[in-house]
Amino acid sequence: MMQVMVVTTHEGVPQEFYGAKLIGSRSFPCPWYQKVPLSLALSPRIISEVARFKPDIIHASSPGIMVFGALAIAKMLCVPIVMSYHTHVPVYIPRYTFSWLVKPMWMVIKFLHQAADLTLVPSAAIGRDLLAAQVAAANRIRLWNKGVDSESFNPQFRSHEMRVRLTNGEPEKPLIVHVGRLGVEKSLDFLKRMNLNTSVMDRLPDARIAFVGDGPYRPELEELFKGMPAVFTGMLGGEELSQAYASGDVFVMPSESETLGLVVLEAMSSGIPVVGVRAGGIPDIIPPELEGKIGFLFSPGDLDDCVDKLGTLLHNEELRETMGRAARIEMEQYDWRAATKMIRNEQYNAAIWFWRKKRALLLRPLQWLVKRIFPSPEVHYQ
Repeated sequence: MMQVMVVTTHEGVPQEFYGAKLIGSRSFPCPWYQKVPLSLALSPRIISEVARFKPDIIHASSPGIMVFGALAIAKMLCVPIVMSYHTHVPVYIPRYTFSWLVKPMWMVIKFLHQAADLTLVPSAAIGRDLLAAQVAAANRIRLWNKGVDSESFNPQFRSHEMRVRLTNGEPEKPLIVHVGRLGVEKSLDFLKRMNLNTSVMDRLPDARIAFVGDGPYRPELEELFKGMPAVFTGMLGGEELSQAYASGDVFVMPSESETLGLVVLEAMSSGIPVVGVRAGGIPDIIPPELEGKIGFLFSPGDLDDCVDKLGTLLHNEELRETMGRAARIEMEQYDWRAATKMIRNEQYNAAIWFWRKKRALLLRPLQWLVKRIFPSPEVHYQ
């Protein structure tokens, strides 16, 4: 049975969560994104806790400053380290701070992942980006199969009461849902283009839209959609979140910078067809052979294309339900049990193999020197 320890950026966490030992660390807010906690997780307490646990492998989520701590601990304890790349920070930097920071960020990412024994990416598109930037060798970049909690995100959570809430009291109206962090990088202003003096809601006047989530861009979005049939729920969790997904008619995803798009998987698992942008990791979820069967993709920046596909689904209940069922069936193949089995049995073993090979290469000169200084005595057999 695999034992797991999780080091998190949050203090005051329970000692155990679903059998995994939890260790909290002190953190501070990200300067450009106050709600994102940062922690190096390199205190003597955490180092001693990890050392006592005696891990066979360390898995760090990159980018983030905690990955530096994880790398240091892995080298101190002489154990393999896997890094999974979840947030495409070089794409986000120009939207939050200075563009000149993009190149230094790529240098940091290269340093970290070249020190790792294996890099896991959530989509083939991100893998190609890392390979093009020479972040790691091709054989050390592996796809981490998509996974979704198909029990928590399920059509059975469809709720009339939640639909009333999301439509502001008009449950009979077609309902578009978006779930996620409300950040400028999510391109949600695409749905209401001021420079074109038009929006999705102008073009689909009978529809309602609900934004589920919170983030630094929420005040601007609320102002942008002021006077329009839009609802902002703030953060939802647990059964409320499951209900929000399942109670919509169509899920929209305009973000062009998603490394995977977990919310897209959750929407599809909830039996809701998706209209997403043909960019980032979204085309890996809705590949060409399944486009039009489990969801639609629209061309980046093409509001007409987006509106046409949203309208097709919103005004055709039979097509919407057929695609929603097909999306649910597709997601049932990708639950977290299957994803966990893959990473445990294949990806971690690959990382350990690379680590052993690297260690053998590093030790070879030392072994040669030892043999020269302390030659083995010759043995003569008679």
